[in-house]
Amino acid sequence: MRAERVLTGRMEIRSKRVYDDPDPADGFRVLVDRLWPRGLSKQRAQVDLWDKDVAPSAQLRTAFHHDGMPFSQFEKAYRAELAAGADAVAALRKKLTGHDVVTLLYATHDTEHNHTGLLREALLA
Repeated sequence: MRAERVLTGRMEIRSKRVYDDPDPADGFRVLVDRLWPRGLSKQRAQVDLWDKDVAPSAQLRTAFHHDGMPFSQFEKAYRAELAAGADAVAALRKKLTGHDVVTLLYATHDTEHNHTGLLREALLA
């Protein structure tokens, strides 16, 4: 398991696979995938918020996960989606206000090449 952490002001933003066991230290758990993780019950996931609006589009997700799009191209395209969806990012940022620890949850197997780091940057901008 690889959970990343970034401390900003009073809020710490982490990222973690949703399939990893929930931990009280995760704080406010936000699933940031467009699809619900396969084979995972809502009870086991212990998600506080599911925000599909900040997840990569279905087309981008398919291109990256199924069609072999390189991460560098995915990164550029997802940054563009986040910029175009600035209202959704701002809405999520507002929902996170008041939480000391936030964990962005994702389902993909790749703990290094996924969208949560890029989303974290957008939330901190």
